[in-house]
Amino acid sequence: QVQLVESGGGLVQPGGSLRLSCAASTRIFSQYRMSWYRQAPGKQRELAASISGRGSTNYADSVKGRFTISRDNSEKTVFLQMNSLKPEDTAVYYCNAVLQTTNSNYWGQGTQVTVSS
Repeated sequence: QVQLVESGGGLVQPGGSLRLSCAASTRIFSQYRMSWYRQAPGKQRELAASISGRGSTNYADSVKGRFTISRDNSEKTVFLQMNSLKPEDTAVYYCNAVLQTTNSNYWGQGTQVTVSS
């Protein structure tokens, strides 16, 4: 069982920035594809960004050019740098880990991001 602990959410004004972190409790962190999903009120959970163990990234069209996902395998942590935030980015952001050999799937508890003036 992998524990994922997110941090870094909060309230920010439109145009501002936040950095989310997700720390994983696994010795084989580099073998996991790590992703950030988000779920706005009344909407389905959607993928925002993902990164493979080797660093290949993928982004939703809605966040391309504004969000950057990265990882530090030595610290077993994945980050989401969010710039130029918009009110429509308001959501609970969830960290997700998928072991690439078995597809075992784990979720964090979520962190609230609110973009409002």
